[in-house]
Amino acid sequence: MMLMFTVILHAQRDTSTVAVTPQHSSYYNSASINVSIYPVPVKYNTFTIKADKDISFVRITNIIGQDIYRAKYNEPLQLIKITLDNPKRGMYLVTIVFSDGTRTVKKIMVEELE
Repeated sequence: MMLMFTVILHAQRDTSTVAVTPQHSSYYNSASINVSIYPVPVKYNTFTIKADKDISFVRITNIIGQDIYRAKYNEPLQLIKITLDNPKRGMYLVTIVFSDGTRTVKKIMVEELE
């Protein structure tokens, strides 16, 4: 089981206080989900996501949190081919939401063609 924490920061001038509250949640329990992303690194703006559960939503964000891709699947799939529109070289986060509401986040590296 994965533990999720809520962190609250209170800052006042040069001091800060951190309060951490553990929260049990199966919402992010992705330990039993088998997800493959290939090829990594991504070189031709295209990659595939394969999972042992039905995928209903995929979001890809750059490292500063800007969405570069979003797709909702009305008929969930276990194998999805993603084509990105001219991504820059760098690290991206792939958020995968399954039909039962669980989710997982994977990292991918995109490289430019030489």
